Amino acid sequence: MRILLVVVYYPPSTTSAAQMMHDLAVEYVRQGHQVIVVTPSDAVEGSACITEEDSVTVVRVKTGDLKYSHKIFRLWRESRLSAIMWRSVRKLLQDNPCELVVFYSPTIFFGDLIRRMKSIWDCHSYLILRDIFPKWAVEAGVLREGMLYRYLKHKELAQYAAADIIGVEASGDISYFKKELNRNSYRVEVLYNWLNMREQPTCTSGWRQRLGLVDKIVFFYGGNIGVAQDIDNIVRLAKNLLDRDDIFFLLMGTGSEAQRINTEIKTQRLRNIEILPPISQKEYMQCLSEFDVGLISLDRRLKSHNFTGKLLGYVLCGKPILASINPGNDLAEFLHRTDAGIACINGEDDRLLAAVLLLATHPAIRERMGRNARALGDTTFSVQKIAGQILSHFDSAQNETVAAAEHRFL
Repeated sequence: MRILLVVVYYPPSTTSAAQMMHDLAVEYVRQGHQVIVVTPSDAVEGSACITEEDSVTVVRVKTGDLKYSHKIFRLWRESRLSAIMWRSVRKLLQDNPCELVVFYSPTIFFGDLIRRMKSIWDCHSYLILRDIFPKWAVEAGVLREGMLYRYLKHKELAQYAAADIIGVEASGDISYFKKELNRNSYRVEVLYNWLNMREQPTCTSGWRQRLGLVDKIVFFYGGNIGVAQDIDNIVRLAKNLLDRDDIFFLLMGTGSEAQRINTEIKTQRLRNIEILPPISQKEYMQCLSEFDVGLISLDRRLKSHNFTGKLLGYVLCGKPILASINPGNDLAEFLHRTDAGIACINGEDDRLLAAVLLLATHPAIRERMGRNARALGDTTFSVQKIAGQILSHFDSAQNETVAAAEHRFL
């Protein structure tokens, strides 16, 4: 089968989405499929660049920067993605018909492109939905329900309409389609995030020594530093632990709130927390493998059930997980059931503080939870399992599996 993957981020991007889609592409090649990846880029010459990477055909289409630009420029560039990508790779796509298109959200602006390709190829499509946008932006106070919201809502619904099946990351997200959208219009199932357990990070980079953290219990956060993450949550935690010289909070990433958070740390003279810029995926995993606890932080106003991509790195490195999340998030029950970490509700600072002290004081608990987290890579988040789940709906040799899987849909 020839499979097309359409995604905003792909290596050399260091985002979790980029790594996941690379792992999925390579897994499909390993299974004997032909894979084409189409992704925007601000670093290529000409309108598009085609390369062969790990036996995957990667087509990078020239666009402006999408991750680090101002919100207005980012919105404008993302809104034009379908048109630009279609114009740049139209002939390639017409000459290489695919039987399945897998596309990833965010962004919400691939709907028009996917619809065009489906009409040309008469193929199937699968949407991997990881942000219910613009809903979360309204919940977080970033966006009001005005004209812009209505435009974004239209684009959101357009991407759903372009998908034969939608894979959300937690069962709680299905309630959005049940309660707020016409449930009969969509086929929705839970599709967890995934990782390649064959890649084993090694502790050879010496980050502890370089950062002067040899004798400290390091709580590590890696990923986007934006509004939805509410990193002020971690800053408050660090402030409440200034009297503990053995505990340190290391954050790695960038985003719309990174500069403000950095200024806040310096203004309050917090010596037990630091933000470092992003590094390559390989270096990131080596760095993470040296530290003690993986952190997750989500704004308490969110209503979505977000199994954030950074969770995968913690699982791969066998790190216990400490999550401060929005009320009702499925991740709380998941961590409790698997004993892979501790979840608190964002805003319950006393409980979060107690969880940090528990994990910092008891290495046996950290070891047990880290071991359980590592096991999830084989039982729940395996790329082989996820690749098979997506294909089971479309592979002509597995029609019986499609019928048997119908109970997972709305």
